[in-house]
Amino acid sequence: MAAACSGWRCLGQLPWRLRAAGQAAGMGLLRAQSRGYCVPFGTGRYARARALKGSRMLVGAAFALGGTFGLFQTLQYPLQAQEHLAEQQAAEQLNDSSVIISAVKTYLISRKKSLEEIVSFYPPMKAVNERGKEVTEYGNKYWLMLDEMETQHVYPIKEARVEEMKWRKWADDWLVHLISPNVYRTPREALASFDYIVREGKFGTVEGFFAKYVGAVAMFFIGKRLKSRHQLQDNVREDLYKAANDWVKAVGKHRPFMGGSQPNLADLAVYGVLRVMEGLEAYDDMMTHTKIQPWYHRMEKAIGEAEVTNWQLLQPLY
Repeated sequence: MAAACSGWRCLGQLPWRLRAAGQAAGMGLLRAQSRGYCVPFGTGRYARARALKGSRMLVGAAFALGGTFGLFQTLQYPLQAQEHLAEQQAAEQLNDSSVIISAVKTYLISRKKSLEEIVSFYPPMKAVNERGKEVTEYGNKYWLMLDEMETQHVYPIKEARVEEMKWRKWADDWLVHLISPNVYRTPREALASFDYIVREGKFGTVEGFFAKYVGAVAMFFIGKRLKSRHQLQDNVREDLYKAANDWVKAVGKHRPFMGGSQPNLADLAVYGVLRVMEGLEAYDDMMTHTKIQPWYHRMEKAIGEAEVTNWQLLQPLY
C-alpha cells in the first residue's frame, strides 16, 4: 500500500517536475545568451533569423533534455528509496506491541546488548489461530531478557516476574477485546465515539462527516461481531466491570501498583488499554461501577511525573 501510494504521488508530480526541469534548462540557456556567452552566426536579418531559429532549436533541445533527465530522476529515486525502505523494514519491523515493549525495556536495563541483538531473542513463528487464519506469534514476548544479576534487581521477589507476565498476557488476550464492544455498544455510543475521534483528530469537514457516520455504522456492527466471537455477556458492560475489578483485586490493597511502589509492565499494559476509552461513556461507567479509579489516578500521576523527569533530563546544560 505504501509503495502504491508513493507511486501515485510520483506520477502526480511528473508534469510539474518535467516543466520545472525543462524551464530550468531553458532559462539557463536564455541567461547565457543574454550575457553574450552564445555568439550569433554572422550579422544581418538572415543571420538573425538563423540565430533565432537556432536558439529555438537549442531551447527545445534543452527542454527535451531537461524533461528526460527529470523523468529519469523522478522514476529512479522513488524506486531506490522503496527498495531501501523495503529492505530496512524486512530487517527491523516489529508489529507486536508486547514484543516492542519487552525489547525496549530490556535495552534500557541491560546496555550490554544492542537493540538488534535483543530483538533476535524474540523469534517470529507462524501459527494458525482458532479461526484457521495464519498469524505471526513471537516466542518469549512477555519476558525481559536479563542476566541473573539484572533479574534480581528488577524482580527482587521471584513471583513478581511470573505475575507480571501473567497479567500482561491477560491484557492482550482478554481486556483489549472488551474495548470495541463497549465503546460501540449502541448506535448512539458508536456515534459519540466517532464524534470524539473526529474532533480530536482535526479532520476536515468532508472527511470528518464520512469518518463519523460511516465509521460509526461500521464499528457498531464490528462490535457486535466481536461480542459474539469472544462470547461476551448480553450487557458487555458486565464483562468490563468484572475485568476492572479482577485487576484491582490482583493489585491488592497493600501496594499502589502491581509493580509495588512503581508501575511495572503489567500496570502499563492495563492502563494503556483502558486509556483508549477516556472521554467516552464506557469509561465513565467503568469509573462509577468499579473500584479501579484510585489505581487509575495513581497511574496518571506516576506517568505525568515520569514525563516531567524525562523532559528535565533532556534539557541542555548551560
